[in-house]
Amino acid sequence: MRGQAPPLQPAKLWPGDVVKVGAVGLRTRPLRAFLSALGIAIGIAAMVAVVGISSSSRADLDATLDSLGTNLLTVEPGNRLTGEQAQLPLAAEAMVRRITPVQALSSIGRVDDANVYRTDRIPTVETNGIVPYAARTDLLDTIGGVLRSGKWLDAATSRYPATVLGAAAAERLGISRSGPDTQVLIGDEWFTVLGILAPAELAPELDSAALIGWPAADSTLGFDGHPTKIYTRSADAQVEAVRSVLGATANPEAPNEVNVSRPSDALAAKQAAGEAFTGLLLGLGAVALLVGGVGVANIMVISVLERRAEIGLRRSLGATRGQIRTQFLTESLLLSALGGLGGAALGGSVTAAYAAYQGWLTVIPVWAVTGGVAATLVIGGLAGLYPAIRASRLSPTEALATP
Repeated sequence: MRGQAPPLQPAKLWPGDVVKVGAVGLRTRPLRAFLSALGIAIGIAAMVAVVGISSSSRADLDATLDSLGTNLLTVEPGNRLTGEQAQLPLAAEAMVRRITPVQALSSIGRVDDANVYRTDRIPTVETNGIVPYAARTDLLDTIGGVLRSGKWLDAATSRYPATVLGAAAAERLGISRSGPDTQVLIGDEWFTVLGILAPAELAPELDSAALIGWPAADSTLGFDGHPTKIYTRSADAQVEAVRSVLGATANPEAPNEVNVSRPSDALAAKQAAGEAFTGLLLGLGAVALLVGGVGVANIMVISVLERRAEIGLRRSLGATRGQIRTQFLTESLLLSALGGLGGAALGGSVTAAYAAYQGWLTVIPVWAVTGGVAATLVIGGLAGLYPAIRASRLSPTEALATP
């Protein structure tokens, strides 16, 4: 009709207004908001820390493999069909050296019937698991080993009673330094400790070894000359080709009695096992995140019940159901966002601290942080949806009548 006033339209809430209105519940109940956000933060922190620590560990492994090389192959005797321990031929090293892509070769040979002791007063049964090996002088270069102290065997010292101890062997014997005054008893002979190795990543069997020059092991300890393990370095592009012929080359008469391995594969397998464990921890983090979401839902339901008078007043002043619904949904999202951002920061701090403690490079994938925060928003939205709908359905009279 002419002259009739147009129907009143509810005031529009701009995004800034929505955030301010949604933050009312957080400002008025800060402790409750903090405890609710903490539940979300714990789940996100667990997930970010697990992914970050796993990624940092993987980066450290990749750096280790890059420095040590993945082209090291080893050959050692397996078992005969009768179950007895096989033996590599005396000529195994010379035959393997003829493989064209092989760039470096060295070996060790176990010295049987000889044990290593700190003094001659130690009971013979207390060997501490230390094994004497004859070693070639080029062993250290071939495996990429590093001396912690002292010096390595050379053409001169390898002919005399001198030894280089592995890292674990030195620790078990209580030896912290090498020198002419430091000696150990191997078999019935005293050997001077020339040096001590750092832990050997690609040859862990050397950690608990007492390494003796090949000639000295023969003349002093009765070493039979058969290599126990042969180490080879090959051209990177030819590693698999060399691997396929190593067994037959090292022992042409019985290639089935030879084991060929790639030490870097063991490190990769160890990392794969760690990743499986990481998956389990991620599952636990997801459960913690879900529990945090349930906590947010619980808090939002309680908030609606406690704020019925506020809802009724806003409705009576013209707020629509959609605006009430938006207010409580925004409050739930803000609560979850605070927990997500706090959890991401906490998880990143834990990762950085642990990586620094281990001496690793800190690596935190961006997808872990962004995905974690996004997950909290999704969970927060779902957790706040029902309380928001419930709040919007309250009539002004019913809400204002609530004591």
